[in-house]
Amino acid sequence: MVQNRRNWLMKIGLAIAGIGMAKFKLFALPLEKNNNRFTGAPPFHLNQQTKNMIPGAFSVSLNVKNINASKEFYEHIGFNVFAGDIKENYLIMKNGVAIIGLFQGVFEKTILTFNPGWDENAQPLEQFDDVREIQRQLKSKGIILMSETDETSTGPASMLLTDPDGNQLLFDQHV
Repeated sequence: MVQNRRNWLMKIGLAIAGIGMAKFKLFALPLEKNNNRFTGAPPFHLNQQTKNMIPGAFSVSLNVKNINASKEFYEHIGFNVFAGDIKENYLIMKNGVAIIGLFQGVFEKTILTFNPGWDENAQPLEQFDDVREIQRQLKSKGIILMSETDETSTGPASMLLTDPDGNQLLFDQHV
C-alpha cells in the first residue's frame, strides 16, 4: 500500500511538472501587490524576523469521479490542460497561477500540495526552504508526520501529514 501510494504520488508530481519523468511539481505562488497589480511572490525562504516557515508553491489535487466531466467543467471556468495524461486518469489544469490536478481513481481524498523550490511554471527557484528544514520545524512543533524524508539527505524529497480534519498535505521538493 505504501509503495503504491508512493508510485502514485510520483506520477502525480511528474504529471504536474510537465517536464517528463525526472521532475515533480504541483504549484502556485501566493500573490503580492506591486504597483497596483498582482504578481508572483519572490522566491520562498524562511522569514528571518519571525522565523515563520513558508511552505512553498501550492496546488490542489482533486479526487474526481469522472475525469472527462471534470476537465470540461474546469475548462468552462478558464482552466487549460497544463500537463498529465487523461489515459492515465490524471490531468493538471492551470488558470494563471491557480493549479488544479484532476485524478480519477488515484487516491481517496483531495490532497493539498506544497512544492518548495519551484514556481508555478515548474521552474526552479534560487532560494527556498528545503523540505528537510520544513520537516524539522513541523516536528519541533509536535506535528506528527505520516511519512518523512531522511533529514541527512539532499535534493528531491517529500513528506506527508494530515491536518486536524484529516486533510492530507504533501510537501514535495524536486530540486
